[in-house]
Amino acid sequence: MGKVIAIANQKGGVGKTTTAINLAASLAANDLRVLLVDADPQGNSTTGLGVSKDHERASLYHALMGQREIGSITVQTDFFGLDLIPADRNLVGANLELIEFEGRETRLRQTLQTLRDKYEYILIDCPPALDLLTLNALVAADSVLIPIQCEFFALEGISQLLDTVERIRESFHHPLKIEGVLLTMFDERTNLTRQVAADLREFFSDEVFKTVIPRSVRLAEAPSYGKPILAYDIRSRGAESYIRLAKEILANDQDVRTPTEGAR
Repeated sequence: MGKVIAIANQKGGVGKTTTAINLAASLAANDLRVLLVDADPQGNSTTGLGVSKDHERASLYHALMGQREIGSITVQTDFFGLDLIPADRNLVGANLELIEFEGRETRLRQTLQTLRDKYEYILIDCPPALDLLTLNALVAADSVLIPIQCEFFALEGISQLLDTVERIRESFHHPLKIEGVLLTMFDERTNLTRQVAADLREFFSDEVFKTVIPRSVRLAEAPSYGKPILAYDIRSRGAESYIRLAKEILANDQDVRTPTEGAR
């Protein structure tokens, strides 16, 4: 059964969608079947993978509302091994319309259940808000990856997200894990970046990924061409960083799955 990772931070501009697109592509580059679910009404993951926002085409909204079966709206991207569940502006209304549904917080988990055996990894790009869509994503996920920009207000709002994670664990008896904290837009030349990184590593300890994502013009350019950085400029520092991040996640998962000598 595939692993579901929600990529969440209610603070915008932290590299959440950039991470969703490029981590998904980097995992797919390891000969894995990967699905990216665009749960953000802005649909940036959708356009960032070269899929146009066709309002005539069914999207995640239609699956959440029970109007379409989730497998029928999956789109193959141009990047081998990577599929997409697209978003469109209809998702804006989902936060209100889902309130009328019984089990509204578990709609996405139920919807994705039929796809978990088809993919090794399912990534969910959450909206920059702690709304019902994000709650659905966290309840559907096995773990949450938190991108944090190395800036002065880096920790602002993170405590609220961590409180939400804890409430989900308790209210839904759901063992949601922290996949890791990812330092983004990292510029090692500045004292501020180094200080913020040190503070975050002290605060989160081993939950911070060893891999950091550099501030990169090429990373910023790639979505406008509808490509992940691996397809746009594989030799760039941004591409190298997301390849390392994918390998770090795969190595961590392997460590979890491999029994210790004493347990054998």
